[in-house]
Amino acid sequence: MNGDGTRRGSGARRRSSGDALPGAAADEESRRKPDDPEQLARDMVYRLLAARARSRSELRQALLRKEIDEEVADAVLQKFVDAGLVDDASFAEEWVHSRQRHQGLGRKALGFELRRKGVDEHLVEAALSTVDGDAEVERARELVQRKLRTMANLDHAAKLRRLVGMLARKGYSEGLAFRVVREEIERSGDDAPDSDLEST
Repeated sequence: MNGDGTRRGSGARRRSSGDALPGAAADEESRRKPDDPEQLARDMVYRLLAARARSRSELRQALLRKEIDEEVADAVLQKFVDAGLVDDASFAEEWVHSRQRHQGLGRKALGFELRRKGVDEHLVEAALSTVDGDAEVERARELVQRKLRTMANLDHAAKLRRLVGMLARKGYSEGLAFRVVREEIERSGDDAPDSDLEST
């Protein structure tokens, strides 16, 4: 040192401070800079798809709720469609099989759900056409058999009414519901009284 350590130190401090200014200014500028709407939209779509498959309409509504401009939302979603990451046909088919398998839903309920999610009618019909008729009947039987175990104290008419109502709420057709319920009640050993047979 030449005895002027204080001045050299302050110079070093000035240089250090000067070197830090560009980075600090850049950080401050980045904090002030508005986020890119397209990047925000892309990030949101990725997050939503990571949680579960969704229809294009569902994703669009989610973006609009977050005040993403319609043109930006449509442009971003089109890129996802082009990349095969958003596909309403595949979504509808997967939804139908998953909801039938896990929730026991019939075709009417499945169609209602898909339409509510904004899936085009021709894609809804195509997805519903993939439902195996035998599998639908078998799923209805499973639901009825499970419910029957809790209905030992009810008479035949009450069982019939409640079980058909349950299947109707699950989206099964009236004809299928009555047929399956009657067969399963009879199989359980509870024969229908003559008056019930005549009234139905």
